[in-house]
Amino acid sequence: MKELWLIRHGETEWNVKKRFQGHLDVPLSPVGIGQAFRLAQRLARSRLAFDSLFSSDLRRAKETAEPLASVLGLPLRTTPLLREIDVGELAGLGREEAEARFPEFVRKAQEDPWHTPRPGGESMADLAQRLLTFWESLPPGRHLLVTHGGVIRAALKLALDLEGHAWRRVHIPNTSITRIQLPNREVLGVSDVAHLETWADWLSDESVQ
Repeated sequence: MKELWLIRHGETEWNVKKRFQGHLDVPLSPVGIGQAFRLAQRLARSRLAFDSLFSSDLRRAKETAEPLASVLGLPLRTTPLLREIDVGELAGLGREEAEARFPEFVRKAQEDPWHTPRPGGESMADLAQRLLTFWESLPPGRHLLVTHGGVIRAALKLALDLEGHAWRRVHIPNTSITRIQLPNREVLGVSDVAHLETWADWLSDESVQ
């Protein structure tokens, strides 16, 4: 049995500005760095045993994974198979800019968002295929995978056999945890961000004077 803990990277400035990142190597914002450390603290307190820690080889994912490697004592291994979808010529654009420059892509993507490739890039079906290649290579155990929102949506579509556009509507917050069990493809949890809840700050020792 394999249990995959799929974690989206922390916030970047381009997330805030709503720009397509794809394979561009955008770093975490100060907020994203804080999110990564809160995630690491949560998993350290959980006392769960993890068999491996993998990350996308893009900087925003690696910077999220590094605190996990430190607190859990796990070697960090990176792979391009966990990269975000290659958005090609959309990289760096905002949504309105992309719609203005590539209206034909937008039209096709509305009809078939799963199989339509980004201009000069990948389709979600392409991304899903490399994700399958990766998770089939994993041995049994509990694995931490620090990756991207598109990858996690693809994983949920595969696991739940989602039809139509349903996979696009799943919100995947930064540093959220989504858990999938293989080979039965059972989804154990989606978009868990308990480590970011503000009430935890209010209850912390630092608030006691």
